[in-house]
Amino acid sequence: MVSGGSDSTALAYIMADLHARGLVGPLACLHVNHKLRGRDAEDDQVFVAALAEALDIPFFCCEVDVALLARETGGNVEAIGRQERYIAAREALESLCMHAAVPIAEGRIITAHTQDDRVENFYMRSIKGTGPGGFRSMLYRNGPVVRPLLDVSRAGLRCYLEERAARGEVVVRDEQGALWREDATNAHTDRFRSYVRHEIVPAAKAQNPQLLDTLCRTMNLIADEDDFMESLAEDALVNNAEQAEGYTLLLPSFGMLALPLKRRAIRSVLESLIGSEGRIESTSIEAVLQAFDEDGSPQSGYVVNIQGDLAVSANKQGVLIEPMARFRTRRKRA
Repeated sequence: MVSGGSDSTALAYIMADLHARGLVGPLACLHVNHKLRGRDAEDDQVFVAALAEALDIPFFCCEVDVALLARETGGNVEAIGRQERYIAAREALESLCMHAAVPIAEGRIITAHTQDDRVENFYMRSIKGTGPGGFRSMLYRNGPVVRPLLDVSRAGLRCYLEERAARGEVVVRDEQGALWREDATNAHTDRFRSYVRHEIVPAAKAQNPQLLDTLCRTMNLIADEDDFMESLAEDALVNNAEQAEGYTLLLPSFGMLALPLKRRAIRSVLESLIGSEGRIESTSIEAVLQAFDEDGSPQSGYVVNIQGDLAVSANKQGVLIEPMARFRTRRKRA
């Protein structure tokens, strides 16, 4: 995905170079125009189209009126924009794989997230709140999505672009002669990410000039421990739960597990029921925990609604988590 900013523009050159050396397969360049910035957004699209042409890469463009979608759904503009980008990316990936006769499972969506993005996410999650796994920040790979630049700074990528131009290699410039496009709204500190980027991160860098490297090392350590805890949670569900399509029964033995392990396992169950894109509320996890009494036994007769459409009920057999419709159907039959 290429927005035209410095990070994604650098990624396009890097991937094209790797392709020319036979190190990666067929490429395509996707640009999503969110229709948020008028003429500037149109100029971004022109720039990325020229970049793709210069690199001889097929160009996909998707125009989405994100502001309209936000008004219609009541959603957050940034969240909807992200969702629409990944929808477009998956559609472009399917098209490219089909055209290149490559199995879709071998296709990849490459994004240009950097060290800076990781650190910004760390602070954003610290301020808004997150579970332990949230502090690992972005994954290098998540399904088909690959983020190869997570250990590279934005400043480093801009140096790369300038050095590339100085060496006389293929580059594209916009009408003002710039090597990448600047999104003026990124400087608006009324937006949360921009506030973190322009206020919090610089203040932290003043205390530790090596902030990006330091925090990224910390996040990598957190990620290692998070992976280990996730494996323990998976084992806990295998040994202490019955999982089927559409529901999970936590057995009485589940109540005897350590609290941090139970929280992780419950989060995993809820993600499987509502999908990875859904937001798991901490109150939902606590509501499931409360279905077990202090000695870890299921509280017979306990019933609660969580996440808007899930039912949690307990009896001697364990604690059942299921869609509300399934719960109501069972109750009618009983």
